[in-house]
Amino acid sequence: MMITRFWQILKDDTKRTFEVCGQVANENSFTNKTYAMQKAGMHVSCMTPPVTNKTSSKDLVRITGYTKEVGLQERLLKEYREITLTSYDEW
Repeated sequence: MMITRFWQILKDDTKRTFEVCGQVANENSFTNKTYAMQKAGMHVSCMTPPVTNKTSSKDLVRITGYTKEVGLQERLLKEYREITLTSYDEW
């Protein structure tokens, strides 16, 4: 069986929250953005588990020790933009 779809799950490891951001066939862009946030000093991580029958709906996705936060991705992207703009201004 070939896995063709992955969930994009973004986690805020400081606040212990997560958001299921959607499904993709190729998760490279998503993971690269997460790594960029980590390099900027943010305590975030991501997961890209396969979509299965048990997790066919994003409401069924659970992460032990984390609670769902609606709007997490947008909040973290805003924070990342502020960090990168600040570091750009320091140049």
